[in-house]
Amino acid sequence: MAIRRAQSLLCLSKFKTSSVFGSYLSLRRFSSSAHDSTQFQNVGFIGLGNMGSRMVNNLVKAGYKVTVHDINRDVVKMFTEMGVSARETPFEVAQDCQVVITMLPSSSHVMDVYTGTNGLLLGENAIRPALFIDSSTIDPQTTRKISLAVSNCNLKEKRDNWVKPVMLDAPVSGGVLAAEAGTLTFMVGGPEDAYLAVRPILQSMGRTSIYCGGSGNGAAAKICNNLAMAVSMLGTSEALALGQSLGISASTLTEVLNTSSGRCWSSDAYNPVPGVMKGVPSSRDYNGGFASKLMAKDLNLAAASAEEVGHKSPLISKAQEIYKKMCEEGHETKDFSCVFRHFYSGKDEV
Repeated sequence: MAIRRAQSLLCLSKFKTSSVFGSYLSLRRFSSSAHDSTQFQNVGFIGLGNMGSRMVNNLVKAGYKVTVHDINRDVVKMFTEMGVSARETPFEVAQDCQVVITMLPSSSHVMDVYTGTNGLLLGENAIRPALFIDSSTIDPQTTRKISLAVSNCNLKEKRDNWVKPVMLDAPVSGGVLAAEAGTLTFMVGGPEDAYLAVRPILQSMGRTSIYCGGSGNGAAAKICNNLAMAVSMLGTSEALALGQSLGISASTLTEVLNTSSGRCWSSDAYNPVPGVMKGVPSSRDYNGGFASKLMAKDLNLAAASAEEVGHKSPLISKAQEIYKKMCEEGHETKDFSCVFRHFYSGKDEV
């Protein structure tokens, strides 16, 4: 198995990232039937964390036959008790499914699930899934490498005009609440025809899906979105904490912001001040939501991507510094809006 994994990784290294786009030239245009929601009914799902488990629930509700895998046996048991099929390895999931979705913590986890021991691409000369969808938040470079490896495999069973397996990167925005409600936004990169073919699957888990272009563009969009979200939260928290120090209540200043040019998602939908807004992490001691350690991870991805293309991004560096400090001080599992209290020393609204 180790030799096979080494061969897969060696194969990846032989190609430049730019060749990913050229590899799709062998993909024929899909017939109109490819857009039929009945084309893919057997869906594999790997990664049953806070997001993935809720996405699986919505796939099941939509009528898909889902097969799951996760290293956490307790969460797998929860799904099998609900009647959902489970397999011991990613490779076994691939044997049963036409489409496989992954939702994993990091680039290394995604790489391992695809190319590692008992990975999805183990039978690279004859694999069953026609399409792979990675909804993890990872760097565009890793996405493009894995996409190339997928496109170099062969299908065990040809489907209509589908001659090669395809991978889409489709990270999401909206958090746990949107995952549970089925209102996620998907940012999708890869061949547009493949995106159109699986849009019914995405619609069962989300309200919006946006086609962003070629392979890796979905991952790039997610990194940029989370950078904007981090900077927005820091700016909003800083303004609200300063307002308190100047004698303005957070509720009053929030009303000003939300009816003025300072309005943003962090002020009117995810307010960081405890006592100002119900149903957000700040109203429950910053529990739940989007953990500070995940924001720190995403900022690291943004920094690495900016460095690779030589883009000056001073706000990434400052945001990195702040969220690193949050994690070092023991707030890594608290929602990222906790910067209001733990960095800016803001006060609760009484």
